Amino acid sequence: MSEDHRSTPGTPAAPAVTGPPFAECVLCRKPTEYPESHKGITLCPVCAWQEAQRTACSG
Repeated sequence: MSEDHRSTPGTPAAPAVTGPPFAECVLCRKPTEYPESHKGITLCPVCAWQEAQRTACSG
């Protein structure tokens, strides 16, 4: 009854996200989906959405 059902012995842990280094958001400094080589302003999805809201109402 003291078995732990959350993990199974011998099962590898989930691998870390690998790939190219991601650029930081220029507003909040969180990683974006863009690679570091991306030119221009890089925004994370949250900041991009907030920026779109601000500019949409400035008419």
